[in-house]
Amino acid sequence: MRVTFPSVSQVLALLLSAGAYLVLAYATPRTHFLQLAGLFAGALLAYAWLLRSGLSWRWGVGAALVFRLLWLPALPALSDDVYRFRWDGMLVAHGANPFRFRPDEIIADGARTAIPDAATRSQALPELQQLYQQLNSPHYYSLYPPVCQYIFGAAAWLFPTSTPGFVYGLRVLILAAEAAAAGLLLALLAAWGMPREWALRYLLHPLVVVELTGNLHFEGVMVFFVLLALWLLSRHRRMASAVALGLGVATKLLPLLALPLLVRRLGWRMAAVYAALSLGTLALLFSPFVSVELAVNISRSLRLYFRNFEFNASLYYLLRSVGYWLTGYNQIAIIGPALALASGFTGLLIAWRERRHALAALPQTLLLMLTVYYACATTVHPWYLTQLIALSVFARFRYPLVWGGVAILSYSAYTNSQYQEQLGLVALEYTVVFVMLGWEVFRGKPEQSPALPASA
Repeated sequence: MRVTFPSVSQVLALLLSAGAYLVLAYATPRTHFLQLAGLFAGALLAYAWLLRSGLSWRWGVGAALVFRLLWLPALPALSDDVYRFRWDGMLVAHGANPFRFRPDEIIADGARTAIPDAATRSQALPELQQLYQQLNSPHYYSLYPPVCQYIFGAAAWLFPTSTPGFVYGLRVLILAAEAAAAGLLLALLAAWGMPREWALRYLLHPLVVVELTGNLHFEGVMVFFVLLALWLLSRHRRMASAVALGLGVATKLLPLLALPLLVRRLGWRMAAVYAALSLGTLALLFSPFVSVELAVNISRSLRLYFRNFEFNASLYYLLRSVGYWLTGYNQIAIIGPALALASGFTGLLIAWRERRHALAALPQTLLLMLTVYYACATTVHPWYLTQLIALSVFARFRYPLVWGGVAILSYSAYTNSQYQEQLGLVALEYTVVFVMLGWEVFRGKPEQSPALPASA
């Protein structure tokens, strides 16, 4: 086998990326937006050159692993979600149900209701009281699905008094999921007759490196399960694939959108069995947390998400400004749910109108459905976009790569203690994204995929 070494310019780009990630990991608070944006821009330019110059997939996968290992002992500097992860994990590790009580309720009664056993409570309460001061959402019920809760609980059980240990445990697991996802990307690309180098679009993207390995967001675990489901389907192992998709839904709920796309690929009867097994897997994983309050509290959290939360939105912000002009106050309680319904109907329409029913075409259709969902969402954190970048590996569209690059502008909100967004930068972000999307849609198919076998 002939070994192709990187060119001098590619080596320089790899070194620039590594240097940017080191400074981002260990010397860049999220309040230092200009430093953050500058380092991210440097990594993004290096990424673009590595793709354009044709870096081989072997060197690219190796570089992707090294970039992630650079973050191994680092505490997340750009997100404080890890403290809620550890809070939920502490509850699970001590036998409490994280879906039943808000953090403020637990602290108010000294955890007596959440952890009835006095000995267990006396062990957990000091850590919970310390963690409470670092939570960004102490007045909301947990929204993290069961796979996340099990992982949080395992890490908290292994490191009951150490936040760095907890972080290390989560990072090792996310690294393992990303390594497995890399293998699945390469396998699927080979099976569907696509160049393996396309995997680098996801594996080397700075947003993926920073938000998943760096900031410990579980979209990386979800991407692994979705890719596993696709790979198992390509091997005609439908039942195992359904379980894998169920695990993906039990990590982040959005893979549910893939189910309507399976009807024409599997037939109504098999698609119904597949959906039942996926949803059964989700129900089984939720079963240890079942309580009278579970459905009520989750529905409350979902209502808050669609009716109260807003960050880095696009269409919603335009409609919000119209609402202010017409009524004088924020109409999110109406606009948020209306946009969610609109995105749901549009997603079903996209699934119904899909023309290519090969399995290899599914990621592109799912990408478009998720794009509509996030275009209508009231909250779009940058790490949400990593799943779009993963799906774009198999699609003709490159706008997710651009969106993942300009989404870093949303971090400008953290330069002030009130987390006030810079709406000019938000407008710039979405102008770039929608112009790129429109250009790709209307220019046709500049990059033809290799012919796909009928079974693909």
